[in-house]
Amino acid sequence: MKTAILTDSASYLTPAEADQLQVTMLPITVIFGEEVFLENQTITAADFYQRLHQVDKLPTTAQITMQQMDQAFDQLAAAGFDEVICINLSSGITTFYENLCQHVAEVTAIKVYPFDSLIASAGEADLVRYAQYLVAQGQHAAEILPRLTAFRATIGVDFAVDNLQHLLRTGRLSNASAILGSLLQVKPILQFDQAGKIVAVAKERTMRRALTHALQDLDQAQAAVDFPLQVTVIDGNAPLTSQHWQEQVHTKFPEMSVHISHIGPTIGVHTGEGVMGLLWSRDWQKELVAGK
Repeated sequence: MKTAILTDSASYLTPAEADQLQVTMLPITVIFGEEVFLENQTITAADFYQRLHQVDKLPTTAQITMQQMDQAFDQLAAAGFDEVICINLSSGITTFYENLCQHVAEVTAIKVYPFDSLIASAGEADLVRYAQYLVAQGQHAAEILPRLTAFRATIGVDFAVDNLQHLLRTGRLSNASAILGSLLQVKPILQFDQAGKIVAVAKERTMRRALTHALQDLDQAQAAVDFPLQVTVIDGNAPLTSQHWQEQVHTKFPEMSVHISHIGPTIGVHTGEGVMGLLWSRDWQKELVAGK
């Protein structure tokens, strides 16, 4: 029995890391007017953010098609895999998971196990890394899926967008009516709720205060569990702000593992440039080192 892991480019694994992990990562489509691009293949993050400043009409995205999934499934089956766990964008912000669940009955080349990440970006990546570790330990879908579910429950995120208009335009903010009007100039603290939808949970005046809020939430998250957390600093083309956030995390949590991740085209369409966030999850790698 051979088990594969598949994800999408919104996980923001680098192509090099996906290759190293032996994970299949499919590109999500980004559309500027009549031009169609594939994330990581025909458009880079740098190209995307440059284009954002040059166009009048903002870009859109198109989810991975079932035809693309079928091609990946056939390739995995040809490579000798018997089953594949698909870890993709939250069902709360795209219909992809629902579509895949309906499509699975038509796939005969390989056994497909859709897994709802209920998150995006670095949260997806954390799930993928953990799943692939379990595969390397000789585990298969029946054993991995319950462990992924338990690991998913340890993931939390606070993020703030520099310009709320992008999330409002694309309809990805579930409780938008709560923060409209004059509050558009506020930096709302956003999270993924239990259904995987993006919701505003607090309002801060500046990105600096958003960081303070996120650090407090991370502190509370760590205090609430008896295992170590790791944290990822996420940015959307904001390297200087990211560096500041990393320094503040290291200062407040000197023992915590700190990683970085960058928002690229497919999430950037919805968040715009300048988004910042802290995402945390169980640090299973540190526990391995400690022999737990």
